[in-house]
Amino acid sequence: MSDARRSASVVLRRWDAGEPPADDVQLVVSELVADAIEHGSGWVALRVTKARGNITVEVSGASNCPARMRDPEPGDPNGRGLVIVVALAQKWGVGGNGRTTWAHFPFRGIRDDRG
Repeated sequence: MSDARRSASVVLRRWDAGEPPADDVQLVVSELVADAIEHGSGWVALRVTKARGNITVEVSGASNCPARMRDPEPGDPNGRGLVIVVALAQKWGVGGNGRTTWAHFPFRGIRDDRG
């Protein structure tokens, strides 16, 4: 997870994303990668892109079950990853046949790579 967070941090610095959204994006990367590791069985992939004033985080993994919100009890040690994603991201969802969870973060300072 720390490698994924560090990689996202390097990309965000290169884009001069500032804080926030850089802190929020890095936390969401950590949560989504942790979920992919915990609920998958094999590979995990991270993709961070920018386009049209948005930063998008996509985490894919070898899980047969799509990410879903839980309602953990106060003493439960797990189950809050997507709660954090919902609190920080503008939008989130699941794609790629349930194997990819994504989150969008608005950022007005980012220009599309095409110009």
